[in-house]
This record gives sequence, structure tokens and C-alpha cells, in this order.
Amino acid sequence: MDKLTPKEREELYQALQTEHAQQKLELRNAYEQLRHNFAFEVFTKVSGISQQVGKFKDWLDGESEAFRGIMAEYGQLRNNQQSSYTVIDGNFKLEVKSNKVKQFDERADIAAEKLMSYLDAWIKKSDKGADDPIYQLAMSLLERNRQGQLDYESISKLYELEDKFDEEYGKIMDLFRESNVVMATAVNYYFSTCDDHHVWHLIEPSFCRM
Repeated sequence: MDKLTPKEREELYQALQTEHAQQKLELRNAYEQLRHNFAFEVFTKVSGISQQVGKFKDWLDGESEAFRGIMAEYGQLRNNQQSSYTVIDGNFKLEVKSNKVKQFDERADIAAEKLMSYLDAWIKKSDKGADDPIYQLAMSLLERNRQGQLDYESISKLYELEDKFDEEYGKIMDLFRESNVVMATAVNYYFSTCDDHHVWHLIEPSFCRM
């Protein structure tokens, strides 16, 4: 090294720098490919599972309603309006529970469109832009379910943000409140198995319960 001329030292340094940069690039490319493969595999599997769960829900809705008709025919319901029931077969129990829930009429769709336009204009004036947590929260509360319906509980949380915005936001919230006049029926299903001690345990297909 001591025998190298200044020019040769500079050339060697540049070569080492180039080699180091190339190694970093190769490592980054390898990491990004692994990240892509991992994310794509998870996405593929979770998308398939989501579709299967959706199909199962649609199937169960139809089958449970058909079986309710059979129960009514055989006199197993208190009255024709009864929509909740329980079926026990061996160590398996299915509970079908129906309850009335609040929903929105067509005015909520107009309110949602107005709110999205309002929020888009609002973030242009915000220093944080689309990264503003208030904006992200409000937009997340506008997400719809599989049937394309707005969630009553989520929209109710939008009311709590009125002090964060101006009068125009309040008028949009009033439109949401006016549209909250429809009562719908929500059906939930609960699955249980009985152990050797005759204790029922819920089968809950959720990461939160595993």
C-alpha cells in the first residue's frame, strides 16, 4: 500500500467504494425480493381465507333461515317472528342470535361523499397532509362492510371529532344524524363444543382468541 502512488490509492479507494456499494445494492435487492415474496404469500392466503369465510357466511345465512322455517313448521318456535334459536347436536351447539341494529338511509351516502370531499380539501391545508392522524381516523371510520354498508358505531365516532373541524363538518354530521332512521336485523352465529366435564367452550375463528 505504501508503494502506491496517490493516483493508484485513489483508484483503489474508488474500486473499494464501488464494490461496497454493489454489495449494499445486492443485499437491498435480495431483502426487497424476500419482502415481496413474504407479503405476496400472506396476501394470497389471507385473500383466499377471506373469500372462504364470506362464502361460509352466505351459506350459513341461507341454511339457518331455511332451518328456522323447518322449526316453525314443526312447532319449535314460540311464534313466527322468533328469529333467534339454538341447535344442540351431541357435543356441538349452534346459537343463532338476531337483534335489531341502527342503519342509515340513502342520505348517508350523500353525507359520506360530502365528507370525503371535505377531508380531501382539509388535508391540503394541513401541514401533515394525508399523514395527519385525524384525517386517517376519519377516513377509516368511513369504511364499509362486505355489503357496502356504513357502520353505525364508526359513524357515531365521527360525531366526536366535530370540535376538530369547522361548521361545514358539523353540517355533514347533521346529515348523518338525519339519515339514521332505518332499523335492520343483524344475525350473529356462535359455535360451541362441550368437553367431558359438560362445560361449553366457544369456537372462535379469530386470531384474537387463539
